[in-house]
This record gives sequence, C-alpha cells and structure tokens, in this order.
Amino acid sequence: MANLNIDIGKLHLKNPVLTASGTFGYGTEYADFMDLSRIGGVIVKGTTLHPREGNDYPRMAETPSGMLNAVGLQNKGVDFFISDIYPQIRDVDTNIIVNVSGSTIEDYVACAEKIGELEKIPAIELNISCPNVKQGGMAFGTTCAGASEVVKAVRKAVRKTLIVKLSPNVTDIAEIAKAVEAEGADSVSLINTLMGMAINIEMRRPVLSTVTGGLSGPCVKPVALRMVYQTSRAVKIPVIGLGGISGWQDAVEFILAGATAIQIGTYNFIDPTVSRKVGEGINAYLDRNGFRSVGELVGAMERG
Repeated sequence: MANLNIDIGKLHLKNPVLTASGTFGYGTEYADFMDLSRIGGVIVKGTTLHPREGNDYPRMAETPSGMLNAVGLQNKGVDFFISDIYPQIRDVDTNIIVNVSGSTIEDYVACAEKIGELEKIPAIELNISCPNVKQGGMAFGTTCAGASEVVKAVRKAVRKTLIVKLSPNVTDIAEIAKAVEAEGADSVSLINTLMGMAINIEMRRPVLSTVTGGLSGPCVKPVALRMVYQTSRAVKIPVIGLGGISGWQDAVEFILAGATAIQIGTYNFIDPTVSRKVGEGINAYLDRNGFRSVGELVGAMERG
C-alpha cells in the first residue's frame, strides 16, 4: 500500500481527501454512511461571527452536470458552533477544519480568533469570496489588495494552519494566490463556485431568488483543473484542488496538475460515500503505477 500521508503547512493528513465546506454539514450528518476516520479531513459548513438566515427560497437549482446554489452562508454563528457543534465533533478521528466567512475584516478576525482557541480544530479555511460590505459589496477575493488585507489581519490573529479559499470569478487567480501567500497563507484551496444563473421560461423569471448563484459540479471541473495547474506553478505553498470531482480519476487529475490535496463537494449529495471511494481509488492507482507515496504524484503531469 502506498503512503497516502500528506502535509498542508503544519496540518498532517492521513490521505489527501477532504470534504468541501457546505456539502458535508458538520460531518455528523454523514457518519451513518461512512467511517469519517477513512478520509483526510472534514471542512465544516461556513461559519460567521453572527447568525445568518441565508437567502430567500428558492436558493438551489439543478443544472446540466451541476447545480446552482445561493444559500447565503446560513448558520447559527460561531458561538453556537462552539457550544453545540464542537462538543459533537471534537473527538472524530480525522481533521476537522472550520470554514470562516465574514462581511468585514473585523468579523473575519473575531470569528477566526474564537475558532483559534479550540484545541481540536487544527486549521481554518478562510472564505474570501464574501462581499465586503464596507466596500460596496465587492468580494474580498476579487482583488489582490482585498485578499491581502483580510489574510494579513487573520494571520496576525491566529496561529493555526491557514487555508485561503479562492474565488474563480477573477481575471488572474494565480495573482490572488501569490498575494495571500505573501501575507502568510499556509495553503490555498480552489476553486470556489463560478457565478451562474438559470431562468424558468414558463414564468419568465429567474429560478433563484437572488437571480445569480454559485455553479458547482462536474461541469466546472475543466475550469477548476486549469486554475489549479496555473496556481500551483505560481506559488510555493500547497494547493488544494476542488471543483467537479466525482471519482478517483478526477482526483488524480487534480493531483497531477499540482494539487497536494483535494476536496469533494457537490458529489457528496449524489453518493455520500464518494470521499472514501476516492481515497481507495487513489491508493489503487498509486500501487498500480509503482508510486510509493501520493507526494510523488503531485505535479507529475508530463507535458507533450
């Protein structure tokens, strides 16, 4: 059996398979389907400083080879997470990573500080695709300056491994990655959802209450793969790849493109055991092709 261990900063993963925020709840929801200790880690749903109701319904819609969502980071806030959720998941035998979101720099920092005090949470994933309310709603992650500002502030506040989740809705994602690397990010994860929309032609109205939403699923994989490849060549920190992974073959593509680890998102809704199967598939591929460790596969794509 090949060595599947991999490190993301100070974060040690038993294998490179993580579940993506917003698609796996807090992990407990999937415990009846699979042994959570079989995967490298669970990234729990987005957590904010204060409770959020999310957007009005309808806020999810199926699309060809994917889905649109405009849930709007519905959650009960970081204090509820600490008091009610953390005690349920703190002893799960895998890495539990919290995805932190905010609308201001101050919110990001305050939420991250609270998570930073939790002993059994080894890492934070910072979602910088959120709208900066002080700057007219433009997402932090769409400019180098905005991304740098929030990462710099959070890096000063927490010592845990800091993964920054990047938005694909930018001109040059590699430049954003370099900007957050310069401010102390230990890793970047990409891609977050692409902006999309759907229209009900009989009602002649948008399907989603917010008109637009985040597109995910197999349809985004070629875009995600290209961005992971470009970003991994631009930064020295580990890249975590996600976007449309539905099987071990997709995961191997991302690793060959330069991803140190991967996340599985939308496909959890179709097959709640997919993350375990992907880990097993990666191992079988490594054995079959004579790789001693998954690290040997990272960025090993051969060019023409």
